[in-house]
Amino acid sequence: MCGRYATTRSSGELSALFESSDDTDGAVRPDHNVAPTDPVPLVRLTPEGHRSLAVGRWGLLPHWSRSAAGAARMINARAETVATSRAYASSFAHRRCLVPADGWYEWVRRPDGGRQAYFMTPRDGSVLALAGIWSVWKSGVDSRLTFSVLTTAARGELSEVHDRMPVLLPAEGWSSWLAPTDEPERLLTPASAEQLAGLEIRPVGAAVGDVRNDGPELTARVAVAPQEVTLF
Repeated sequence: MCGRYATTRSSGELSALFESSDDTDGAVRPDHNVAPTDPVPLVRLTPEGHRSLAVGRWGLLPHWSRSAAGAARMINARAETVATSRAYASSFAHRRCLVPADGWYEWVRRPDGGRQAYFMTPRDGSVLALAGIWSVWKSGVDSRLTFSVLTTAARGELSEVHDRMPVLLPAEGWSSWLAPTDEPERLLTPASAEQLAGLEIRPVGAAVGDVRNDGPELTARVAVAPQEVTLF
């Protein structure tokens, strides 16, 4: 999975969709071009077992990290090794979250050497819940809620765009992902054929390649000549 996605729903919409409390203090903003270390919404369980919508920074920092400098390299955790990784294992076992997204971006190399951007998004406009893990990092008075998105081998037509994809959680799997369990590995199931069929692989403009750009135009479909890029 590449290092960009979009999340544009308000905190009110998200708290309703995920049946959670809204603990974001108005900090949720539409972001059509989320980049590493950006603050974005996530859903986790409170100590009392209730769902809470919070804002975390993309790029998990284990509590033992000496600095925040490495956060941008910690945006994705591989599903195949998350249970044994020193950086991620504790969060995977005890601190799992849902990461709301409109979709995510990937790039495909064109024959001319350029790159064509694609936006993977539900055809029906529904929200995606990416499987995530979180951690709180503290250094002096600096305290940060941070998270990573779990990735797995891409399936179906998505494998023609990139060899990795985020772990997608269906609505019926949200509660299980968040709940305490002694066997979190069993929760890492491949995306179903129905989930994959419900995704659009949408060509979008080059502007998304610049993290300074934002706005709904980034996710708008663009025309791609057949000779420019071949996917299927």
